[in-house]
Amino acid sequence: MSRLVLPTLDRRALLLGGVAVVVAGCGNIIGPPEASQFYKLEPDLPAPSGGGSVGWSLAVMLPDTTDVLDSNRIAISRSPQTLDYYADAVWPDRLTSLVQIALVHAFEKSDRIEQVSPDTAGLHANVMLQTQIIDFEARYDQPDGPPTAVVKIEAKLVTNRNREIVSHLTASQEAQANANSIPAAVDALDRAFGAVLGQIVGWALSTPIRREE
Repeated sequence: MSRLVLPTLDRRALLLGGVAVVVAGCGNIIGPPEASQFYKLEPDLPAPSGGGSVGWSLAVMLPDTTDVLDSNRIAISRSPQTLDYYADAVWPDRLTSLVQIALVHAFEKSDRIEQVSPDTAGLHANVMLQTQIIDFEARYDQPDGPPTAVVKIEAKLVTNRNREIVSHLTASQEAQANANSIPAAVDALDRAFGAVLGQIVGWALSTPIRREE
């Protein structure tokens, strides 16, 4: 199957990997930014599913989210009303950019769509994927216990020509960290995010869409 080669492949390889090296000492677990330890998202991308190739192309828009989550800092919550950040841990880019790149990669891995790219790549796509990040944090129910990763993303498929909403989905997943540590929290976020990616890709590729020329 012919597939579009994206100009963002090198950047994606940089952002979607394992845990990066530590370039400075660590500060407190929670609070203002004090150190420079970078963590990279490594979601378990959904395996290729059955079914033939869809007959439309897709542009993945940069997600919307709150100002609190539109950051390179890793969010945590201790109550439904408040969000904070780990003091000594950051993503290598803003969360919205990381989610956009991961979505493109997940659709590519499905092997069911020939053309998919970020909206900035200039592809004249038939369909746009619009998303909003509702939750993407490590949630603490107990101060000294392991957190639960919570990821929730709302998604819409919109036709490019008529701006018609074809379908919408709320994808969500929680994953328990195995320890009260930043690496364990990031691992749990990877697992929850990977499951959400699978939900979005499976839903989008099973949605009937008439190709617009």
